[in-house]
Amino acid sequence: MALHYDLAVEEGIMTNAIKARSVPLTGLGLLALRWVIGLVFIMHGGQKLFVKGLPTVAGFLGTVGITPPAFWAFVLTVAELAGGVLLIVGAFTRFAALSLGITMVVAIASVLWTKGFFLPGYEFALTLLGASIALTLTGPGRYAVDRWLGLEV
Repeated sequence: MALHYDLAVEEGIMTNAIKARSVPLTGLGLLALRWVIGLVFIMHGGQKLFVKGLPTVAGFLGTVGITPPAFWAFVLTVAELAGGVLLIVGAFTRFAALSLGITMVVAIASVLWTKGFFLPGYEFALTLLGASIALTLTGPGRYAVDRWLGLEV
C-alpha cells in the first residue's frame, strides 16, 4: 500500500509542476498565434487599401455577388487592418477574432470553395479561420491588453 501511495503522491507533485509551467507557456503560445495571425491580416488589409485600392476590391466583390460592394470592401479592409492590430496587442481579442473568422467564412463560401482545397483554393483561408475560432474561444491569453484591462481573466 505504501508504494502505491508514494507513487500517487509523486504523480500529484508532477501534475502540479506541469500545470504551474503550462499557464505561462499557454500565454506565450497564444501570444505567438495572435502575432502571426494578426500580421497576416494586417498585410492583407494593407494590400487591399494601399496596393489594390478600395475601388478594385469593391469591383472584385461585386463580381462574386457581394453587394453593396463598396460598403463591404471598406468593412473587409477595416476588419483585416484593425482586427490584425487588435490581435497583435490583445485588445478586444474575441471580437476581433470573431470578425476575422467571419471574413474567412465569406471568402471560403463566396470565392474559394469551388477552387478546391489546395491553393488557390480554401486551404489558407481555412487555416486563418481555425486560428480565428481558437482565439475567439480561448481569448488572448496572459500577455494581452485585455488581461491588463481586466476584460479577460
